[in-house]
Amino acid sequence: MVISVKEGSLEKPTRHALDWKSAAFYDEAALHNEMERVFDICHGCRRCVSLCTAFPTLFDLVDESSTMEVDGVAKSDYNKVVDQCYLCDMCYMTKCPYVPPHDWNVDFPHLMLRAKAVKFKKGEVGFRDKLLSSTDALGKLASIPVVVQVVNAANKDSTLRGMMDSVLGVHKDRILPEYDSAKFRNKARADASFKVVDGKQTPGKVAIYSTCYINYNEPGIGHDLLKILAHNEIPAKLVEKEVCCGMPKLELGDLEAVAHNKAINIPVLAKLAREGYAILAAVPSCALMFKQELPLMFPDDADVKAVAEAMYDPFEYFVQRQKDGLLKTDFKQALGKVSYHIPCHLRVQNIGQKTRELLEKIPGTQVTAIERCAGHDGTWGVKSEYYENSMKIGRPVFRQMAEPQPDYISSDCAIAGRHIQQGMRENHPENPAAKAAVKQHPVTLLRIAYGL
Repeated sequence: MVISVKEGSLEKPTRHALDWKSAAFYDEAALHNEMERVFDICHGCRRCVSLCTAFPTLFDLVDESSTMEVDGVAKSDYNKVVDQCYLCDMCYMTKCPYVPPHDWNVDFPHLMLRAKAVKFKKGEVGFRDKLLSSTDALGKLASIPVVVQVVNAANKDSTLRGMMDSVLGVHKDRILPEYDSAKFRNKARADASFKVVDGKQTPGKVAIYSTCYINYNEPGIGHDLLKILAHNEIPAKLVEKEVCCGMPKLELGDLEAVAHNKAINIPVLAKLAREGYAILAAVPSCALMFKQELPLMFPDDADVKAVAEAMYDPFEYFVQRQKDGLLKTDFKQALGKVSYHIPCHLRVQNIGQKTRELLEKIPGTQVTAIERCAGHDGTWGVKSEYYENSMKIGRPVFRQMAEPQPDYISSDCAIAGRHIQQGMRENHPENPAAKAAVKQHPVTLLRIAYGL
């Protein structure tokens, strides 16, 4: 009998549920066996070497081992690979030919997630990483009046940043987002007075899941989103109660914390979903958490499924609304040249280039889209030991974003946008646009185009 295994796959990638509640999931010997199996496949392929630094780290370990094969790599060195993975999912989505349903069943990001969960379970995650992933706690503290001024000033002080680098492990050169005492949820005034007009593809009313970042760091994005909804006469409301989506804790491997936040968020969001609301989250990682990661962690939870089906990226919603003939295109302001970066966690949602599609409908607007990882990924690019790698990964993006000499630089991920702006200015000082281009979130660009 001949048993053949096909070389690669053209089938749609699928993912298996995470068996994170089982004891076997945390069995370190079983984990190492699976890592050796997958690493051996990766070593034989090496297609992903150009993505993040996890794969070059793995291949260097293999090439420098006594056997020059995976079996020559010490199991104690496996975490060197794990630590370089920031769960962008690009290997799974764009490069790997062996993802499920292929028989080899390679899901590298979720294998790394399992390894991170084992590491967390063993108590091997430090204070800094736990602190940086506690977005709600940090936001509530840092956005207190007076405190916010101290925090923002400290983040710009070279002496204090040097101390943060040496003591806490937050790189002194990383430009950090400011905090805003005027939190979005405190100041937002959503207008629910408009008539509900459902489309074939879109619910006619919207609930805003503000996200930690918009609530504490850039509330203007949320206010701009509300202005756009009001301009289009779409009734909107804020989600009554919310906490962090859980993505920072997921990336840390703290799955119990993810479950804790899920228990707070999902009942509220599921009620809205069943009442016919589209739920909008203007941070791609947050939308992805509800669309993909929570359904894989809780595959039998009907409420989680309902939320996943009701969750939209804002531009996903707007483009579908436009196809329903229910989105205004009375744009008043040209945007000129826009260098637009498509974040990894937006690409993973498999919704197409909806932001680009809508921005290109604005007269007098030329959009250059860059579909490549910028290398920041949440808190990973903030950490001292990964900062240089983060900037290295981002260099092709910095160059491509600067080349058109844009009027605006933009990314649906506001953190990636800031990272790209920093990289452009540091890597391309000869290009005047690298300094002059204005960083704006795509939602804000749409608000500007409407003349609001």
